[in-house]
Amino acid sequence: MPKGYHHLTIEQRCQLSALKERGDSIEDIAQTLGVHRSSIYREIHRNGRNSTYDYKQAHVTASHRRWLTSRRKKKMTGGTIALINEKLSLQWSPEQISGWLKKNRPLKGVSHETIYQYIWKDKQERGNLYKHLRHSGKKYNKRSKNAAGRGCIPNRRDIDERPDIVLEKTRLGDWELDTIIGTRNSGAIVSMVERRSRLTRLELISKKGAFEVSEALFDSLYPIKSHVLTLTSDNGKEFAYHEDVSFDLNADFYFAKPYHSWERGLNEHTNGLVRQYFPKSQRFDEITQEEVKKVEFLLNTRPRKVLEFATPLEVFDQLAEGNRFVALET
Repeated sequence: MPKGYHHLTIEQRCQLSALKERGDSIEDIAQTLGVHRSSIYREIHRNGRNSTYDYKQAHVTASHRRWLTSRRKKKMTGGTIALINEKLSLQWSPEQISGWLKKNRPLKGVSHETIYQYIWKDKQERGNLYKHLRHSGKKYNKRSKNAAGRGCIPNRRDIDERPDIVLEKTRLGDWELDTIIGTRNSGAIVSMVERRSRLTRLELISKKGAFEVSEALFDSLYPIKSHVLTLTSDNGKEFAYHEDVSFDLNADFYFAKPYHSWERGLNEHTNGLVRQYFPKSQRFDEITQEEVKKVEFLLNTRPRKVLEFATPLEVFDQLAEGNRFVALET
């Protein structure tokens, strides 16, 4: 399994700055610092300025971002829980409680989804908070076919906003994304397919979380980011970090309409090909990244009728001006 992204210490940033100034490659710097190359790519991309990298400024920038993240992810305190319990006893809905807290107690603000999770956890522990809800514990937030997915992912951009040229499959750089799940949630494979060349990228992850998926997309697509223009996924919450991915890859991220799997038909077809090697009964914690990469290679070197029996790798290389090394990099 590939290593995930790790925050660097100020000492590592100082060393990175010196090695970069000396002209060392990203791979050499990563090896010297003992981190994955994606950590170096992302550190320079996120915390550097244009083509320069000042370790002091980078450390300040990174520290501020982590502080903002910790503010967003803060847990409920005892005082917040007491307020929530009080408002629930008055038959306030979680949405009403969340809105009131954000308006009147900004330091205690939590989302309505967090409040629902708190209520259901209380119910599992034989608590009675759920009885204060309007539907007394019936499954909440049941969405219709036309509304499913909306509101679940912040700042979601609908596929209707995607440029028409993507449908034509005439240019290189438009990718479809999905996750393939191992039996009993034993891991997942993030699948990425380029629409014009049919090139496939596969990354094995330990669980289908938003962080793990975003890291897999970064690791796989950052080395070829100049050939990534748009990304289109379904509405799974594993793509909730789409804004980070879009920023890192400098690409536009779109979401297909709920229950419209044909809008990512190529990805669905590719997932079927992957299932020939890893069937639905397969536990993904029993396979390795090397096995997944072998399947990726087999798919990319298989002639396709739709490509006039050229292979996806050949078409990708031709359109990317013969950059075969980049296409094969893992």
